[in-house]
Amino acid sequence: MRNPCPGSSSPHGRTGRPRSVAADAAILAATRDALVDLGWSKLTMGDVSARAGVAKTTLYRRWAGKNELVVDAVAELFDALELPDRGSLEADIEHVVLQFAQLLRRPEARTALMAVVAESTRDEALRDRIRSAIVDRQKRLVVLGRERAQARGELPYEEDESVAAHTTDLIFDVIAGTVVHRALVSAEPVDEVWVSAFTTLLMHGLQGVDRS
Repeated sequence: MRNPCPGSSSPHGRTGRPRSVAADAAILAATRDALVDLGWSKLTMGDVSARAGVAKTTLYRRWAGKNELVVDAVAELFDALELPDRGSLEADIEHVVLQFAQLLRRPEARTALMAVVAESTRDEALRDRIRSAIVDRQKRLVVLGRERAQARGELPYEEDESVAAHTTDLIFDVIAGTVVHRALVSAEPVDEVWVSAFTTLLMHGLQGVDRS
């Protein structure tokens, strides 16, 4: 279920020699390392090219600037998230939340995500790229999880595509928003006990939570 590397399909519509997957991977890894070491404001395309061992012109053939490069470096991490079939919707949710939390514990993921989100508050184009390269792509996990749950009879099918899309958006916002807030804003542990309680709340709703 992994998506291809965000840079592998020539996102800017440029033509020429085939892209090197190894070079793309080295550039994106170097970008994340530079973010951890330097922070957003001090990071330059020159820093990345030096760390990746490629010419600066190579970067600019692939990415128009730092914003696009950093978002794709973050997106590559999130594209590694997977949703193996654990046999039930509840187990699927618990697995992907724990996997997501584990990713957010990595310094390069935490630093890169916080950097692009902070910068996007004053850059609409960057917000749009985050939405398309990260948010929209990761909704694939919600779609897959719902399809499995529907096939098992755990969730009803929805004939109205607009309602289904709205539900997908809502589920994604609840899960991603809660985990990011817990892990990065509150800096509280996202462990198995917390994930189990969160999944119960998500599965049954506020009125279904056992208050005994």
